Amino acid sequence: MSERIIYKKCPLCNEQEINFHKTGNCSEHPLYNNKISSNIVWKECEKCNHVFTEGYYSEKSLELIFSKTNKVQKVGGPVEKNRHISSRIIEKIIPSISSGIWLDVGFGNGSLLFTAKEYGFRPIGLDLRKENVDQIKYLGIEAYCEDLENFKLKEKCSVISLADVLEHTPFPKKILDCCNKLLNDNGILFLSMPNSESIIWDMMNKNNVNPYWGELEHYHNFSRSRLYSFLEENGFKAVRYGVSERYRVCMEVIAKKNL
Repeated sequence: MSERIIYKKCPLCNEQEINFHKTGNCSEHPLYNNKISSNIVWKECEKCNHVFTEGYYSEKSLELIFSKTNKVQKVGGPVEKNRHISSRIIEKIIPSISSGIWLDVGFGNGSLLFTAKEYGFRPIGLDLRKENVDQIKYLGIEAYCEDLENFKLKEKCSVISLADVLEHTPFPKKILDCCNKLLNDNGILFLSMPNSESIIWDMMNKNNVNPYWGELEHYHNFSRSRLYSFLEENGFKAVRYGVSERYRVCMEVIAKKNL
């Protein structure tokens, strides 16, 4: 079985000169399946310095990975703790926009959707795990088991959240293009992901304890600088930076459409 489809050029800027960066080990990841190689080879773009895996998983490999669900990605728990974290995200956004459709892509435990509803938004969720979609629909949230690239809505969204999502996607430009089409003119894009441009990241590297080199589901390690320039290249302007409470060494970025 061919585990990965190899990138022939940088998935962000299309540069063909890409170099070996390092190798990680994913055997300790909770979703690891021993039918998949435990080694993850990371590459670096010669032109834009973006760091990414040598390739993205094939459909058969993804079936093995998605056959299990990480506890933190299951709908509901821990509800109260996540509600407080989600509320602080929403309160950063409501000065710019406070109503309309909030589309959460890869909603995981559902906390952001539950809390957005409390604040008066119309929550809609997308997730590739059917069990999660069925569970959140049972709890009264509109949700679809669809890929963002195939998703269509009659109405435009006020907010689209990619909370720890962009680094999971083989080609992030396609995701930003979809968001641009789905957002209204004053819409907000919320992103969170690990920030490789931080002192803590450097310290974890020096101590050989950086978990993101062995992150089974990630294809990208973004720096703050590269994320900002990538947003600008694809129709968005970053307007606020923050430190994420969701996972270790993560950043939160709020961006607006460039009109």
